[in-house]
Amino acid sequence: MKNNTLSPLLPSLLFALGLCLASSAHAVDKGLAYVSDQDGGVTVIDLNTMAVEANLGVGGKGPRGIGITADGKLLITANKDDGNISVIDTMTGKVARHVSIGKNPEFVRVLGNRAFVTYEPSSGSGAPPAEGKDDDDDKIPGRIAIVDIKKHKVVMEIVGKPETEGLEFNKDGKQLIVTNESDNSITVHDTSTGKLLKNVDISKYGERPRGIKRSPDGKHYVVTLESSDKFLILNSNLKPLKAIDTGKSPYGVSFDRSGERLFVASSKQKTLQVYNVATMAKLKDIPTGDRCWHFSFTPDDQQILLACGRSGEIVVIDTDRLEVTKRISDKDMPWGIVTYPKAMGSLDTP
Repeated sequence: MKNNTLSPLLPSLLFALGLCLASSAHAVDKGLAYVSDQDGGVTVIDLNTMAVEANLGVGGKGPRGIGITADGKLLITANKDDGNISVIDTMTGKVARHVSIGKNPEFVRVLGNRAFVTYEPSSGSGAPPAEGKDDDDDKIPGRIAIVDIKKHKVVMEIVGKPETEGLEFNKDGKQLIVTNESDNSITVHDTSTGKLLKNVDISKYGERPRGIKRSPDGKHYVVTLESSDKFLILNSNLKPLKAIDTGKSPYGVSFDRSGERLFVASSKQKTLQVYNVATMAKLKDIPTGDRCWHFSFTPDDQQILLACGRSGEIVVIDTDRLEVTKRISDKDMPWGIVTYPKAMGSLDTP
């Protein structure tokens, strides 16, 4: 009798259970964003609420470059003023170890258990010298320190070109591609040995290459040319194909996950510019803030978070509407940004 009474209710109960399961599926944690603050430490943003969740100390001064391991357990910051990197345990929020690198460490990329960190033995960095000035610092080769994150030590050092800046890997991770600001070149190195495999002179296309990004399919690279207000498209063998005009002083650059759109942070234009990759036609200029250098998509690809140092904020942009939806205050001069789970961005790749 019980069975006969319950059986008419069974479809309704199953339907309700399905709704609960569907609701739970839609409530998946969206993850965290980690922002390196040049005048502070690391700001942690909860991507579910788009609010600041915590501030982590790095035990040093001037954190700029930032990277995270594939499992999200360790965060790496390059501390410009202290000449070292911090290895931070994300579970405790505490610094596990400092590793000495060299003068002015800046850009960080993490591959497996190794962190690749650019630094500059020269005293000069940042803006180009004044017109007519012969700056010998721009002739001193930069370096890329390769750090074993688990052993907490530098295991290899690559001697680069003057002012090593942006870092990218080819699709299989066997090659490291480096932009060299003062040398107007791109160099390719074997990631396991550091051996120089190729040097690409890009001076005929523009000056001061900074940001670099590989397309999701690995068929192209894009390099921003900061002093020429352009980005350069190269094929998979790093052969330059075409330079495209941008706003003033482009730096951070990234494709979206599909590879259909390209996003370029034009810092002095105070915009995030969006291009159609198939045609390289500009789709939109999104107003941002002051000195917005680096950005990251959220892991679900629905938003972009852009670190704007001089205006003291993280600008949140809807990736469908291409409009600013929120501004998160961060007065410690935000520089770089990565997420966990990993996402597309100017400093990382899923």
